Formats: sequence, C-alpha cells, structure tokens
Amino acid sequence: MAFAGRLFLFLDTEPNHSSLEARLTAIFAPTLEFMGYEVVRVAVLGRQNPTVQIMIDRADGAAIAVEDCETVSYQVSTMLQVDDPMPGPWTLEVSSPGIDRPLTRSKDWVRFAGHLARAETVFPVDGRKRFAGIVLGADENVARLRLDDGKEVALPLADIRRAKLVLTDALIDATTQSPLPN
Repeated sequence: MAFAGRLFLFLDTEPNHSSLEARLTAIFAPTLEFMGYEVVRVAVLGRQNPTVQIMIDRADGAAIAVEDCETVSYQVSTMLQVDDPMPGPWTLEVSSPGIDRPLTRSKDWVRFAGHLARAETVFPVDGRKRFAGIVLGADENVARLRLDDGKEVALPLADIRRAKLVLTDALIDATTQSPLPN
C-alpha cells in the first residue's frame, strides 16, 4: 500500500530519537502498545520511494495473523499521514518477525535463550565485530552468547548493529510445538 506525504523532519539532538526509525516509532508505538502489540523493529529502506517496514509481536504472545498486520497497517498509515514525517510517496509493510527473527530487545535475547544466533556489532568486542553462538540471555545493557569455542561474550546492546536467530530444527520445533513464552 503506498501513501503520499510531505516532509517536516525535525533535527532532534537527543541521541535516542535522532534516527528516522526512532521518530517514526515514537509516533505509533504508544498506540500499538495500547492495542496489544509490541514493535520489534522499524526499518526505512530506500530514499526515493522509501519502504517503512514494521515487525510486530502480540503482547499476549499469540501468533501474528494476517488480520493483525491489516489492523496495524491501517492504524500506522493513518498516523503517519497525519504526522507527515517523510517526503513524497512511501510504502508501508507490516509483518511478524518470523521464526528466524531479529533480536532487537533485551527481552528477545532472554526469550530465545538456548537458540543459535548471529550478531554484528558497530564496534569490535574482543577484537571482532561478527559473532555466532548460543543465546544465553541479556540484561538492560548487554546480550550474551556462548561461542563455538565455549567462550562467552557480552555484547553491549547499544552497539549491536544487527542480530538474528538462525533457522535450525530446534528453533522450528520450539516454535511449532508450543509457543515460546513472551
């Protein structure tokens, strides 16, 4: 679904709200939370005709259905048309995070402890930026992985560029036989 809009970008000096993704999230996340959804990730792809991708979870832990995506898409598109944060036409995509989902919040790292993940950091940790290993959990500051050599690494959450679960039989079994706790 494509929508046209005009741009009123405000330069925000607060580091937590400086990205376009953060500004967009600030517009709709409180309403989605009230509706029973959690925002997993927001990404803006492209410049000329950007695509706004939003991944959502249900707060009650139930699986995301097509109807959930439709509901969220309608609500978010309405809010973005009113707030008008991007120039020109744009496309909105709303989806579930999927089985091999991104790990964007500390609660995701806790929820998927025991599963294989890959992560990349902005700055080197122990001399490297790319990691693969078993998720051990997280607190409000760091996510932990056990690497193949048995060594544990603590990755500062603020410095994780991207992290994602790896699709394995164990992950498929865990998500299809019984929903993972939220």
